[in-house]
Amino acid sequence: MDKDRVAGSAKQVKGAVKQAVGKAVGDAKLESEGKADKVEGKVQNAIGGFKDTVKDMFKRK
Repeated sequence: MDKDRVAGSAKQVKGAVKQAVGKAVGDAKLESEGKADKVEGKVQNAIGGFKDTVKDMFKRK
């Protein structure tokens, strides 16, 4: 598993927590930061998945 997948998943969790806390306390800025972190984590996770796929393709040859 690529390190980007791990870091991306961690960012998604961190973003979800930030978003939930922001929503619970009525902090729109914290909530939007959480949403942004979740999106960033999803992108990073996707990049890691792509890297894993490319590595697997070259290992099969």
